[in-house]
Amino acid sequence: MISSLNTTYLLLYTVDVLRFAVAGSPLSTPSPGGTVEGLKQAKALGIAAMEIEWVQNVPTNIERMKEIQSMSQELGIALTVHAPYFINLNSPDKSKLAASKKRILAALSMAERAGAHSVCVHAAFNLGLPPEKVYDNVRRAVEDILLQKSRDFPHVNLALETMGKHSQFGTLEEVLRIGSEFGIFPCVDFAHLHARFQGKINSKLEWNALLDQYEQALGKAALKDMHMHYSGIAYGPSGERKHLPLLESDANWKDLLTVLKKRRVGGVLVCESPIMEEDVLLLKHTYEKL
Repeated sequence: MISSLNTTYLLLYTVDVLRFAVAGSPLSTPSPGGTVEGLKQAKALGIAAMEIEWVQNVPTNIERMKEIQSMSQELGIALTVHAPYFINLNSPDKSKLAASKKRILAALSMAERAGAHSVCVHAAFNLGLPPEKVYDNVRRAVEDILLQKSRDFPHVNLALETMGKHSQFGTLEEVLRIGSEFGIFPCVDFAHLHARFQGKINSKLEWNALLDQYEQALGKAALKDMHMHYSGIAYGPSGERKHLPLLESDANWKDLLTVLKKRRVGGVLVCESPIMEEDVLLLKHTYEKL
């Protein structure tokens, strides 16, 4: 199924358009920096999307959110948000679980005020529990979150991310199962999946199979409005170690772009490269030449 939120977004942005996003304000943003100045710099560079990085904490200044929304709309830049890292919807500690839910709700609330479309969330750590038990814990927490979201900020998507370590909740199957049940769509991080499976998920055949699975779970129209992450990545036996520049990694990034373009995948692809706008523009310019 595809959520009504997803359909609304397709009316705001051209169907089948894939926007390449910088993860945070570009490194070249002039002083004093900040999101508003970062949006202006992204526009100057020809970048049409940005993921706002609230990975340490969520801002509380509502007027600032209105300013971000106004500037992004004026410049025609699509926004997504990354929620704080300090989240575990599988925590047995009731206070930690409540704090995790609170951080997600705060990110969703401020993201809607800022005009962002989707909020990426690292949902949980497995803590040695059986996968089905972890899924059930995450599912119940998500249900609680969505009850409040639907009342107070219904126009922003909760995107559980595919994760790069075996210790984390976030296989493609897990996030698609949650998405299908609740009418939300996940954040598909191709680099995380590449690391989680020790160098696999790095070919046209595998990416096409992944997108087939995504379409089967959420519907064909969902491919037109995806929230995605990508970069080079270093990995070991436990999965992800760190993000890398594309040209310093084993990522077959040109082949991924070919698959996305051939299938007319739309939405936002956030490049989480440490060299930020340099790799965003590499992806964008290569994609345009395909």
